[in-house]
Amino acid sequence: MGYRVAMDIGGTFTDFVVVDGGSDGGTGSGKVLTTPANPADGVLEGLRRFVPELSEIDFLVHGTTVGLNAFLERKGTRVLLIMTEGVRDAYSIARHDRKELYALRYHKPERLVPRRDVVEVVERLRWDGTVEKPLDGASLAPVVARIRDEGIEAVAVCLIHGYVNPVHELEVRDLLRDEFPDLSITLSHEIAREWREYERASTGVLNAYIAPRVEGYLSTLERELGELDVSSPLYVMQSNGGITSARTARSEPIQTLLSGPVGGTIGGAALARATGRPNLLCIDMGGTSFDLSLVVGGEPTVGTETELEGLPILMPLVDIHTIGAGGGSLAWLEAGGLRVGPQSAGADPGPACYGRGGTQPTVTDANLHLGRLDSGYFLGGRMGLDEDAAETALAGIAAQVGLGVTELAEGMLAIINARMADAMRTITVKQGIDPREYSLVAFGGAGPMHAVWLAEELEIGEVVVPWNPGTFSAWGMLQTDMRHDVVQSFYRPLAELEDADVRTVLDELEEEGAALLERESIGPEERYSARSADMRYVGQEYTVNVPLGREISLVEIDGAFHDAHRVRYGHSTPGAPVEFVNLRLAALGRIATAVGASTAPAIGEDPQLGIRKIVFAGVEHETPIVLRERLPERSSYDGPVVIEEQSSTTLVPPGSTATLDEHRNIVITRA
Repeated sequence: MGYRVAMDIGGTFTDFVVVDGGSDGGTGSGKVLTTPANPADGVLEGLRRFVPELSEIDFLVHGTTVGLNAFLERKGTRVLLIMTEGVRDAYSIARHDRKELYALRYHKPERLVPRRDVVEVVERLRWDGTVEKPLDGASLAPVVARIRDEGIEAVAVCLIHGYVNPVHELEVRDLLRDEFPDLSITLSHEIAREWREYERASTGVLNAYIAPRVEGYLSTLERELGELDVSSPLYVMQSNGGITSARTARSEPIQTLLSGPVGGTIGGAALARATGRPNLLCIDMGGTSFDLSLVVGGEPTVGTETELEGLPILMPLVDIHTIGAGGGSLAWLEAGGLRVGPQSAGADPGPACYGRGGTQPTVTDANLHLGRLDSGYFLGGRMGLDEDAAETALAGIAAQVGLGVTELAEGMLAIINARMADAMRTITVKQGIDPREYSLVAFGGAGPMHAVWLAEELEIGEVVVPWNPGTFSAWGMLQTDMRHDVVQSFYRPLAELEDADVRTVLDELEEEGAALLERESIGPEERYSARSADMRYVGQEYTVNVPLGREISLVEIDGAFHDAHRVRYGHSTPGAPVEFVNLRLAALGRIATAVGASTAPAIGEDPQLGIRKIVFAGVEHETPIVLRERLPERSSYDGPVVIEEQSSTTLVPPGSTATLDEHRNIVITRA
């Protein structure tokens, strides 16, 4: 057995987890600074640094933010959207809801494709997929001319009712491919085979918008890996919680949008199963963002649609909530008031204390000034921090607001903690979930430093810090399987169906899923699946996803829907007419193996590195500093104490106690 390697690109650092499958065993991790100009440079640097023999890599999985960053920064390619004659404005008009009810100057979220780049072709399908008007190839001539004359690199095709019968979308692709063999073409039925024309068009446009960037990045990375004698195929983490081959990711780049943050949620699910804590609130605080997710009953919560900056996306994905709050979040003034984030110093120049040219104070600078970070042990001592530069940056803002430097630093942390706590309420309290019934799992490079304060804000009883929390998302990528999701529109009243009607469609989806897994070289013995249905009461607009068993019974499905509706909305109406909207199947292929989260402790060595003065609530405390890898099992420390490790720093303030459990997780409880 060779090495199993996971790589996760973040806004500030690129994380690595390396599992040695040989006789030595063990799991190692490391970080290198992200290289924004070309993220592949940081990936290759980390592989050379942390993997002893690149030719002995057996498994390589990658979480990338290239597509997400291209969308968030609006640096994707120009897209031409092709729609059916007469419905071109469906994408521009969108829905009639207001995302901000009381904003006096509300504007709809900006579309990725302006109206002038939405073009029509002559064709028409009826709701059941039958052809009302065949595709007129001549109507594509103006489209071809625009692509040629204006240098269009990507096209999205969304024809009405194409999710039922894709014949015309396929014809459009064939005609365009004859003219432009290298053109990036996205067909809506391949990305979102569901009803609602606007949402389907939005999903297809987003895929086309990021496609050239993601395709180019993955192709370049695969080529450069080959030049380093890495023979293992490259796998990519998907937003749905599974992995796929880089080849498939290049054809459906939208699946990679949340591939980095999702790894942490999958790791949280593995932690839940190992520790017997079924309900977890996972927080991942890195250098740029703060990502939140829930694990319920030992499994991550997965939705069938979401929105990014007001634009809808139809696809199964792990529910992730993200705000701009991280160690690199900048402090700034607005109308005389102190603000922190969402702007970030990122990796270049980074916080002032990195010594790379940054001059504005960040959360990391504040933690360093308060003594909560060790300037000589950052990243295990591989990177030094400049305390004087941090103080100078903080002093510049402090003078403007009339505060001392220490007061400003604590104020910055209070502000960023309040923002993160409010985000945590968004996915718990505002959704009818009591966070006090959950354990808080803190990871990311900065998460364990802020976790206790966040737990206090939401009255959560315990904080769990896994081993190597700074690379936990990368570790989570090694805990999941291959996954492909397929869906079939099935708009039928339950009362008019027989069990066999549902079973027939699900069997067809099973065959489609098996073919996708076979293309990924997953044998029949390693395949399994999960079935579900989108259902609703007749007359409702939105649906509830209901898990389905292997045996189909409409009576049991009806009861399961009412139960699911009551859990989701707090009420149900047994006996009311119910209808199906979609049938879904997740085709999964076993590829993960059990991967330990930690290495054996260094028994016999003194864990205490020294004592450092650290400020808590305006008071300096003589605080012991201990090294996590030397802590004996079941050891316990009363706060204040700082627990150092290579990937992160865990802060235990006064009034809290940290204990190492049997899995070597740090469990922090409040007095």
